[in-house]
Amino acid sequence: MGDSVNIVEPIIIYTDGACSGNPGPGGWGAILISGALRKEISGGDPDTTNNRMELMAAIAALRELKGSGAVELHTDSKYVKQGITEWIVNWKANNWKRRSGKRWLPVKNEDLWRELDALVARHQVTFHWVEGHAGHPENERADELARGAIPKR
Repeated sequence: MGDSVNIVEPIIIYTDGACSGNPGPGGWGAILISGALRKEISGGDPDTTNNRMELMAAIAALRELKGSGAVELHTDSKYVKQGITEWIVNWKANNWKRRSGKRWLPVKNEDLWRELDALVARHQVTFHWVEGHAGHPENERADELARGAIPKR
């Protein structure tokens, strides 16, 4: 027989962020799935924003991966999906500035965008937007993890 071929399926990730007040205490949650293996992670911050928690969910999930490979990352945040797949090209070209009318302003959450960009560069990540609170089981679970990780005041 000829050489065998290993079929490696992509890692499937679902992420979500939550905030109690915006800004306020927030949490993030992520589910990583590889074949029959499943890992749930979450964390929180006593003073943050919803967008930072959405970004942290994706960052924390990608930090968990050893080596590199194909990743299917599902988020209900258009901010995360559009930021990393569309807006970041111009932000980087403009030295992490964004245009607001006639002014140039710093990109919000630049620290997290830089980290997410570096993590994405290690893998072949495809970002998918899923509608939040629409009954998708993994998205609902990521939301539960995120809400459960919000620090109590």
